[in-house]
Amino acid sequence: MGKNRPGVMPDSFRVRFPADEGLNPWLPILLDAYEVFDRGISLALQREKRKRGRRPACTEGCDNCCTNQTDIPVYPLEMTGIYWYVLEKTGETVRARLKNTLEAPTPGGPCPFLRDRLCAIYPVRPAACRQFIVYGRPCGEGEDPFFSRREDVLTPIQEAVDQAFYIMMPFYGITKEEEKTAAIKNKIIHVRAKNLMTTDWKALADRITKSSR
Repeated sequence: MGKNRPGVMPDSFRVRFPADEGLNPWLPILLDAYEVFDRGISLALQREKRKRGRRPACTEGCDNCCTNQTDIPVYPLEMTGIYWYVLEKTGETVRARLKNTLEAPTPGGPCPFLRDRLCAIYPVRPAACRQFIVYGRPCGEGEDPFFSRREDVLTPIQEAVDQAFYIMMPFYGITKEEEKTAAIKNKIIHVRAKNLMTTDWKALADRITKSSR
């Protein structure tokens, strides 16, 4: 864990919002963690290509996982990032459309943040979304390949996953090195996760309404 990075990757993996990061102390923590997740996934993809010569079935414009998944873990820090991004970084038209979906989500429907087959919160999408990559054939309608063909779902590099969650620990009040390490080992942070698909986002919808007045 520590401060090492899993492999040498381009600097472009780090999403930056300089002015906002100075105003929101939690934001650099989130973006630093996402950088590690993204670098780790890139390294895992490279290893899979070298080892088995496979390329992901996921392509630009594919939204199968956004419509098929019923359980997408989202952590409190990630939810904070989603609230901030929707309220501060999306346009008025997007916010208005999101508000309608968040107020009255469709049970069993697609991700509430999916708009016109595009992720409305892409820069701050949850780690679970970043790491879900499928090989072989694209996901079928209603298919969750994690259960139907686990061998086709990329396994993230655990070291990178642990490093990313390690970075997040101060947000949860865990600042001592030994406590961070213990929290990672015991998977303490995972009990705080909610399901993005079943979470009540009405509070965010209400914030959108207030911000529009």
